[in-house]
Amino acid sequence: MTITPWWRDAVIYQIYPRSWADSDGDGIGDLPGITARLPHLAELGVDAVWLSPFYTSPQNDAGYDVADYRDVDPVFGTLDDFDALVARAHELGLRVVVDIVPNHTSSEHPWFRSALAAAPGSPERARYLFRDGLGESGELPPNNWPSKFGGRAWTRVTEPGGRPGQWYLHMFDTSQPDLDWTNPEVRDEMQGVLRFWLDRDVDGFRIDVAHGMVKADGLPDADVDDDDSVSPTSRLPMWDQPGVHEIYRDWRRIADSYAREGEDADRILCAEAWVLPGEALARYVRPDELHQSFNFEYLMTPWLAADQRETITHSLEQVAAVGAPQTWVLSNHDVVRHASRLGYPQQPGLQKIAGIGPDDPQPDAVVGLRRARAATAVMLALPGSAYLFQGEELGLPEATHLPDDSRQDPTFARTGGASKGRDGCRVPVAWEGGDPSYGFGPGAQSWLPQPAEYGALAADRQRGVVGSTLDVYTTLLRLRRERRLGRGELTWLDGHPDDVLAFTVTSDEGAVTVLANLGATPVELPEDAVILATSSDIEPVRLLGADEAVWLDA
Repeated sequence: MTITPWWRDAVIYQIYPRSWADSDGDGIGDLPGITARLPHLAELGVDAVWLSPFYTSPQNDAGYDVADYRDVDPVFGTLDDFDALVARAHELGLRVVVDIVPNHTSSEHPWFRSALAAAPGSPERARYLFRDGLGESGELPPNNWPSKFGGRAWTRVTEPGGRPGQWYLHMFDTSQPDLDWTNPEVRDEMQGVLRFWLDRDVDGFRIDVAHGMVKADGLPDADVDDDDSVSPTSRLPMWDQPGVHEIYRDWRRIADSYAREGEDADRILCAEAWVLPGEALARYVRPDELHQSFNFEYLMTPWLAADQRETITHSLEQVAAVGAPQTWVLSNHDVVRHASRLGYPQQPGLQKIAGIGPDDPQPDAVVGLRRARAATAVMLALPGSAYLFQGEELGLPEATHLPDDSRQDPTFARTGGASKGRDGCRVPVAWEGGDPSYGFGPGAQSWLPQPAEYGALAADRQRGVVGSTLDVYTTLLRLRRERRLGRGELTWLDGHPDDVLAFTVTSDEGAVTVLANLGATPVELPEDAVILATSSDIEPVRLLGADEAVWLDA
């Protein structure tokens, strides 16, 4: 019998620890809070949990600025709490994937503190990208690279003697200095970090900024007119350089050395790599490299039938060429939730909506949620692996009315408020509709204010309610597993209106036909259709309304 590794069709649920569940009432989520709420995920029907960073950190970028890769920040708990979380998850049949942040450290990491205290050219500075400045007295940065969080990507340091000195590279916040991955000491250290968490029985890693660790030789100027969030990043000297693939071949050997026996053997590696075109992204999941890479092209595809068909077809072709499964994702901690993103008029071409503020045009909440449920019904039928973001199974929208004085994303500060940042998708989850913090914690505190509309969407208000968003997700996930759709083959169906996505996914366990109406005109279902599930919150009818999707027995 051929064994299919678990990760090839897994549904993996992202938990943002600050915002999942608070056990001690300080307003910040923590590891014991996560552990207590894990049964929700077992009932939902996902296969694994991905934890965003919980490591020791000054929290300048919500934990993506790591000061100690081998310990838990006290705000989240202890290593014992982490071990208890993993043990409980495994008891419930859930695997645990953790974030690793290898592109940069915190400026409070001991290595960087030593680098600031050391002289130019020292071994301590060689762990990072320190460079002399340009200009008559080094007053200009070494190149023109911009930070992803706004402003330039270089900061000048004051040397121990008090004089202006070298510059260091930070592709994100000033508190996140980039490591120099040409240094063997850096490579050895990160491999040691992988082994530390594998020894604590984690099931894999999500790799932050996986396309960024290696920079072009000489750090040449970039074409700063390019929008590197949607353009092929291989044109830019700080992203998607060939040297990253050597790193991942080494990491794959480490992950494989920890494989267990049996069907669920593999410990996995998944890349967060904002890389286009898809053929470049597929290089990250060649057989001797990573297991998965996020499909951001799919996330950014508008809710238009022609665009959806093209992206889905292209995505499957890209990974088929290297024998890998595709991944599908609609929301995460860095983008506007799709229940709100899809509430805007949809335009052809890839779209990445920045954060939304109270003075910005507001999404249509009703249309957005209806489209989000239909988009999820499409996504969960597709062959491959799927990623969910916490709270999307409740239909939580973006928090679009956060006051400026509550925002904590460094992007907001570094752009002078021009970018509202990512706080809107990170607001704590609603568990109980009547509680002061909607059940997030034992008290009323919440590190970001929760919108009033979260109360009606809380988990306890939806659990067991037929047609609720939680019910739709639970039904789709159950059928997806029963029919093994993630291991199936997709066939597009002809004979439907242009605004209708129509395809069948067939596996050894059966087949499902998916119809999704992305147009405004209701579509009649086949007379003999057997409805398995629908994205609608009403009883299945013979007409498929606008922005609705249905699964049929094929």
